[in-house]
Parts: sequence; C-alpha cells; structure tokens
Amino acid sequence: MTCIAGIAHMGKVYIGGDSAGVSGMDIIARADQKVFTNGEFIFGFTTSFRMGQLIRYAFEPPKRHPDQDLMEYMVIDFVNSLRYVLTEGAMASNNDGVETAGTFLVGHQGRLFTIDADYQVGESLMGYDSVGCGSQIALGSLFSTDKMKKTMKPTDRIEMALQAAEAFSAGVIGPFTILDI
Repeated sequence: MTCIAGIAHMGKVYIGGDSAGVSGMDIIARADQKVFTNGEFIFGFTTSFRMGQLIRYAFEPPKRHPDQDLMEYMVIDFVNSLRYVLTEGAMASNNDGVETAGTFLVGHQGRLFTIDADYQVGESLMGYDSVGCGSQIALGSLFSTDKMKKTMKPTDRIEMALQAAEAFSAGVIGPFTILDI
C-alpha cells in the first residue's frame, strides 16, 4: 500500500502521498492524510496508519543542539524518541530480539531522510526518495524529471510521480497530498 515521494530542493523539503488504505484485496481512499507537518518536520508514512497517527499526534521531536550534526541528531536523538513513542503506542514489534516499526520519509532543515522499519536513517544522494509499494515507479518518474528541476516545480514533479504510481500500482490511489517545509 502507499506511495510517498519527497524532494529536497533549495533549502526546502516537499513530500507528497496518496490516500490508499489497503487491507488484503480491499482498498479505500482515506481522509486521514499520510503527509503532515509536526513542528519543524514534515512526514510522509507508509506501513501503518497507526504509526502515522502516533508520529503526528504523540511524537514530540526532541530539540537539537545547534552544534550537533543533523545526521547524528536523526540517528540518535530523533530515533530514540521515536522508538519510545512507537513502543508505548503498541506499534513497534520485537521478533527474536529485532525491533521493527514502519517506514517513512521525514524532512528537516532542507534535508530529506528515510527512516526504515529497523530505524536506520538514510539520505539519498539524488535529492529525492520514495517509499511504499509504488516507490520504484515514483523514483523512475523523479529520475526522469530530475534534469528539469530548474524549470519544473518540485510539487509538479511529485504530482507526476504519484500519478505514475497510481497508474501502475494497485496499492496507490488519489487524492494526493503534497506539502512543504
């Protein structure tokens, strides 16, 4: 289920997502959006609406010391605070000593990060990324429009990527939400 696509461009982060709620072979367009802001952060989630709800309503991103490297902050302070909220909210799983949750994109201070189910923090050198069942389709679209980034708005690139994912993935449906921070 889902396609979330994000772009870091000129000091801003843009994230867009679809509205699909999928259960087995059933799909419905949900009103609760997969893309939202929380303080100085922008998020786009896949995996579980419960996880997204906890990040949106229960997670309070910790303050970062101005001298602290942003990646270090994301890996240590951000993820540790997030793990606490997801564990308390009955979202994190533990299988044979390996803790997992879900996958999402997060933007902060002009940079786009991917948080994987094992809580690893990634940052693509491409300046864009995508998660969800439509991610490979969206990444292809973002790649094909990358040379047009000087003349094409990031929101238009994301819209095209989500439309491509909707056209070719059974787990992606509009309407789409695209926000920036």
